Amino acid sequence: MKRLLLGLMFLLPVTATAQDAPPAPPRTQGDSREFPQPRLVEGQYWDARPPEKADDKPLFPQQSRAPYHKVHDYKVTIITDKLHLPWSIAFLPDGKMLVTEKYPAHFRIVSADGTMTEPLSGLAGLASARTLGLLDVALAPDFLKSHRIYFSFFDTLPKGNSNTYLAHAVLDQAGNALHDMTVIYRGVPQLPEENFSMKQGGRIIIARDGTLFMTVGDRDGNRKADYDQQLAQKLDNDVGKIIHVTAGGLPAPNNPFLGRSDVRPEIWATGIRSPEGFAMGPDGTLWETEHGPRGGDELNRIQKGKNYGWPIITHGIDYPGGPIGEGVVAKDGMEQPAYYWDPVIAPSGLAYYKGKLFPKWNGNLLAGALRGLGVYRLEMKNGKVVAEEPLLTDLKTRIRDVRVGPDGAVYVLTEQKALLKLTPN
Repeated sequence: MKRLLLGLMFLLPVTATAQDAPPAPPRTQGDSREFPQPRLVEGQYWDARPPEKADDKPLFPQQSRAPYHKVHDYKVTIITDKLHLPWSIAFLPDGKMLVTEKYPAHFRIVSADGTMTEPLSGLAGLASARTLGLLDVALAPDFLKSHRIYFSFFDTLPKGNSNTYLAHAVLDQAGNALHDMTVIYRGVPQLPEENFSMKQGGRIIIARDGTLFMTVGDRDGNRKADYDQQLAQKLDNDVGKIIHVTAGGLPAPNNPFLGRSDVRPEIWATGIRSPEGFAMGPDGTLWETEHGPRGGDELNRIQKGKNYGWPIITHGIDYPGGPIGEGVVAKDGMEQPAYYWDPVIAPSGLAYYKGKLFPKWNGNLLAGALRGLGVYRLEMKNGKVVAEEPLLTDLKTRIRDVRVGPDGAVYVLTEQKALLKLTPN
């Protein structure tokens, strides 16, 4: 195990800057230019640094800094290290995996032995201008019959704007191609192209009734003077929202704001900052992870019509060190995170574990981390995090996505190039 980890540390380079943060001046507290190696002491929180927001306190027990607890050993297998900026995985019925690469936008099919196809054809012409970034991918519930996939992407447009989109296509495995490409949702409004790689969201969940939920980020990365910082709080746009649409892209019939002329009808929840992880439990509960500013990364239980507060409330501070808005962490009518990290881990993909290989992980959430350089296992009880275990942190590499395969193994995409598989040791 140790020999494999040492090899991976050289194999998987670390990106030095945070994913959604501009360079910050020297910090006066909670500072760490290199993310600290977690201290794995049973019953203690793994991070000894003070919070970025010095006066912050959890508003209820178990909202932050859950104790470390380990229940399973695991081993790591490298399936492939030949990917380029992979972003998401979908498991095909034949045991292969459909993987998206963000830039340049490619779909590839990867076999369990690591062999993979050339990029699938069919994306040409989908982008309206010159640049396309692929994000999430999911199989339609009737995939065995329809071969349909849903995917999200990010496009730049002729007038210097861009946004997040949802599309479907038919997968032709034999022809290594995608056919019948159809865009079913376009984010509103278009926003400046400078924020192309910032906070686009794009995580997809297909509900039991076949409707789709998708995250859309607030896109305030460059903090331009003319950017409306309150877009996530306004209901006439999709920015900083969870949207909910039918398989054809129409507003879902049970959405909370239907019938109001001043509200985008596809909105399900509001007040979201930079949603990077999205998962559904067996009971239909939606869980979302998002980047805070300096401090205050969040795990949220997403509920119909709820407001999650950004940028009015946050457990973090602004990048230069001052407060966000009034500097408050709570307000009537706004939801608290079920859990938060301060200092941040920059969460990425999120998975709900249900499988036979790691029985004591059942019901846990697995949160990838970009800044945190690992996967964080969140032990859940009655909707709260009662323990937390950093995994894969010895690799010192940014994690982009985490998925639980049909075999119960945990599959992990590193940001740079690798697809890893975790099984019991």
